[in-house]
Amino acid sequence: MNSLSSVTPVQVGVSLKMYFSHQRTIEWCTAVAEIARTHDAVLSGAAELFVIPTFPSIPAAQQILNGLARVGAQNLSTEDAGALTGEVSGSVLAEVGCTVVEVGHAERRSLFGETDDIVRAKIAAALRNNLRPVLCIGEAAQATPAEAATECIRQLDDAVRDADTHDHQGPITIAYEPHWAIGAPEPASAGHIQAVCTRLREYAHTLTLHAGSTVIYGGSAGPGLLTELAGTVDGLFLGRFAHDPAAIRSILDEIGRITVDRRSGHSAVAGL
Repeated sequence: MNSLSSVTPVQVGVSLKMYFSHQRTIEWCTAVAEIARTHDAVLSGAAELFVIPTFPSIPAAQQILNGLARVGAQNLSTEDAGALTGEVSGSVLAEVGCTVVEVGHAERRSLFGETDDIVRAKIAAALRNNLRPVLCIGEAAQATPAEAATECIRQLDDAVRDADTHDHQGPITIAYEPHWAIGAPEPASAGHIQAVCTRLREYAHTLTLHAGSTVIYGGSAGPGLLTELAGTVDGLFLGRFAHDPAAIRSILDEIGRITVDRRSGHSAVAGL
């Protein structure tokens, strides 16, 4: 990544899930690369992009986004090698250039039966292979911010337990995604997100084996939300909103405006 200033970047992540064909992924990555290559928020280091395509598209995404965005995977095996047909190990993901990997998404839990035990093993697998986990956590049903934060911290503690036992260190990107807000027309209220993420960020700073961990929000996130969440999140995890590459530009524009405001004393968005 180019870095022309000392600002800590706001993370802007995109999971493409299984929406795109390989060809459309190439076209999307090419368009995003063109935006990132000339956008001040990226060039200045105010924003850092990461993109998570499907497994077959990872090499192409790496080639296109080289130096402009981190590329990661949507899943990994709990094991590094073995007779595990259909699985992809963290060691292979690292070998092909991935630096991040998504773990614990609500869809993996609900559709594929991933349990807390599996999530725990995958976090350990990611960290021992020098991959930064994007750990998805969130309450299943609407709750008070205090209740939601307590549940998220429980999930976080449980997820890193195996890694901590074996001293697998490294920062984690904690993606707060209240399950009831995923795919919803509107995200959770700004007040709810602010309260939960403030508590999560405070707690993340106490994880001595995972120094540098960050908290991003990913429940139906879109334009304007970063401004509303000023000072309480380290970035956004985007879904369908980002299918139009112009939406990436919109978010980067917003980060640029926030950066200018901060430097003039008018804003305090986390990470800027």
